[in-house]
Amino acid sequence: MTLYERAFASVAVRIDAETAHHQAFRAIRAARPALAALDRVRPGPARPVTAMGLEFAHPLGLAAGFDKNAVGIDALAALGFAFVEVGTVTGRAQPGNPRPRLFRLPDDRVIVNRMGFNNDGAEAVAQRLAARAAKRNRRERPARGPVLGVNIGKTKVVDENDEAAVLGDYGLSARLLSPYADYLVVNVSSPNTPGLRSLQAVERLEPLLAHVRRTADQATDAAGRDRVPLLVKIAPDLADEDVTGVADLALALGLDGIVATNTTISRDDLTSDQQVVAALGAGGISGPVVAARATEVLRLLRATVGDDLTIIGVGGIDDVDEARARLAAGATLLQAYTGFVYGGPAWPRRIARGLEEHPHP
Repeated sequence: MTLYERAFASVAVRIDAETAHHQAFRAIRAARPALAALDRVRPGPARPVTAMGLEFAHPLGLAAGFDKNAVGIDALAALGFAFVEVGTVTGRAQPGNPRPRLFRLPDDRVIVNRMGFNNDGAEAVAQRLAARAAKRNRRERPARGPVLGVNIGKTKVVDENDEAAVLGDYGLSARLLSPYADYLVVNVSSPNTPGLRSLQAVERLEPLLAHVRRTADQATDAAGRDRVPLLVKIAPDLADEDVTGVADLALALGLDGIVATNTTISRDDLTSDQQVVAALGAGGISGPVVAARATEVLRLLRATVGDDLTIIGVGGIDDVDEARARLAAGATLLQAYTGFVYGGPAWPRRIARGLEEHPHP
């Protein structure tokens, strides 16, 4: 057990999880200059991956949900992530669900969240990303930053049954954010926005993805930027036939990839006290209990789409062995969130170095 893990087990678990998250994130941002200086002296691991026309320093990135508002991209990259996915960002700013809404179950090393897409909205995040881009462009020798993904979702007050309103909402985010994204992810799989997961049905997903694709293309053309790769993020709770249906749709629409998977609503594999679990209430679960199903979904997707489509494997990647297994199962790239929270600031670089030293079979 690392020093961080001992401190987490004895101190951090006593603090409200959302409060602890904000405190830790502030500390990471404050430490960015020191982390950047250390990185210049001791370069990070290099196992480059080319995917979607982009160059990734190594396969491991940070999943959406940690930096919802794009306030710490470069600080998080300095910890060792090759790419950072910000969001989920919605068309309009929204506070999310009432607190408390973020919980830990340390015995299972999982997180339960029902955040509800709390974020500053697409316009504010776009302004933040524009300022970051302008600052980087002013540098005589701009440092190579992480690959930046932007994850977009539905504003809660938009009726999921009003197709025009849903398309307009996602389209607003795509128009404002595509010019700053290295890749764009359509999130239809969070369990914490009512009705959102119904958009995963192929007949509803097809017009949504087609609209986001057109809108993103118009926005990047107007900005003089290359076409932004587009992916869709799906839930582990989909039936197998629905997983393959999404895969077929991704091929038919010419998507660039799929993110597999989001959190689960299942509580079946938890070993924590069931009364404690029930008392926490609704929410998606992330962590090792998601790993088996996330890997099954990954294998189904890879078997359906073949070798060309990018698949980002996420859900329950807790150590190097699991990361290697996910790559062996067909993932092009990897993302983590809960493993990072429980593993601490040295965790990303440790996993990336482990993959460099012992690539998957």
